[in-house]
Parts: sequence; C-alpha cells; structure tokens
Amino acid sequence: MTADPANPAAPSSDGAIVLFSGGQDSTTCLAWALERFSTVDTVSFDYGQRHRVELDCQARVRDGLAVRFPDWAGRLGRHHAIDLGVIASITASALTHDQPITIPANGLPSTFVPGRNIVFLTLAAVIAHGRGIGALVGGMCETDFSGYPDCRDDSIKALQVALNLGLGTRAVIHTPLMWLDKAATWALAESLGGQALVDLIIEETHTCYRGDRSVRHAWGYGCGNCPACTLRATGYRRYQACREQERPVK
Repeated sequence: MTADPANPAAPSSDGAIVLFSGGQDSTTCLAWALERFSTVDTVSFDYGQRHRVELDCQARVRDGLAVRFPDWAGRLGRHHAIDLGVIASITASALTHDQPITIPANGLPSTFVPGRNIVFLTLAAVIAHGRGIGALVGGMCETDFSGYPDCRDDSIKALQVALNLGLGTRAVIHTPLMWLDKAATWALAESLGGQALVDLIIEETHTCYRGDRSVRHAWGYGCGNCPACTLRATGYRRYQACREQERPVK
C-alpha cells in the first residue's frame, strides 16, 4: 500500500519502519512487524557506541530472516543506516566512552545515553513521512529495563503526539516489548518464528554492552557479566524453565 498522492501527510497503514540495532529485542520487534505489515523497512544508528559490533550483525540477521522465513522475505523493505556520531561527542555515557558501568546515587545507570530514543524515533518518523509509512516499531521496555527515562511508555506516547503534531501525520509508535520481561521476549520470539527464530537470535544478534563476541553462551554471544548480558542470560534461563514445565509428561 502506498501513501495517498493527494494527501502526502496521510501515511500508509500497511507499512512499518523498525528501529533495528541488530540485538535481540529489535530482531524480535522486526519479526513482530513482519507478521503484521506487508512492507517493513529497518533503520539503524551509528552513534559511536562501544558495542558497535551490533551494526555488523544487522545484515546477517536480515539475511537469516529472509532465508529461514520465505513468507517474510518479500516483506523486508529498505535498510536505512544513519550516522549519529554527534551523540558521542555531546554526551558522556558508558555506552559511548571507555568508562565503568555504574549505578550512581540517582539510580540512573552510566549506560544511559540522554535523548537517544528521542532522536532515533524522530529520525525514523522523518523517514516514515517521506516513505508514506504509518507505523514505527521500537524495542523500548518498561518491565525489564535499566530505568532509562526515554524507554517509559509515557515518554513514547508523548513523543508520538509531538511527532504527529510537528509532521502533520497520524503515525503510530508500536512498542511490542513494553510490558514484557526478558523471558517473555524469548517466548514471543518463539511464538513468532519457532525454534528457527530463537536459534537465529542466539547465533547472530548482539546485545552485550562491551561488544564482546569471543564467548558463545547458551543464550548467545557476550561478556556474560555486563547488565545487558545478565538480563539476557537470566531471561533465557527463565524462558527455558517455563518450557520445561510446559512439556507433557511421557
């Protein structure tokens, strides 16, 4: 479906653009979107992140989705890569600079990158506006998250209002993981693409804050002890435990 040429501000309701980092959450969101929309673009951002290796995973994940899920292959649209190196130059975060990962007295982890999701969604909305796309999809989560203010449901809803007012559109920001913990995110991936999608996430995605792909764990690659790895590993163990409990007794 394309945008109405007589009303370019009215986006197609049948297209989506996914904020795609190459990590577990964004890959699950991409699968979620491919199940629901006929055309799905992806957009990634190079903001000087220490775990920039995630950007190298994107093409492999997209290719893997196309090969393992032929029904989705025809729905994969363009990939938009945006250079946002300016973010690293104006913020001091443990994700953009070589500094320890800590949780200060205010409770906000040093991995917080101020304004990151606001900028990401704003630029995605601009791309969507030009492409006649009516849906933005992001992996923000308020259940298993590090207290980042721009991951909160209220923040996303407020931004949706601001973007639509500023762009003259009626786009919708979807956050499929907002109320899921990490175990439920693994389960969602399985429900969308079965073991094939779970295996792809384990082998090809990257979530470790330190960008370490030297060790392969049951849940995927990573240092194994940064907050992102700990969250992912804990969720995977809980997901596996739930699967074991649901298995019929022979």
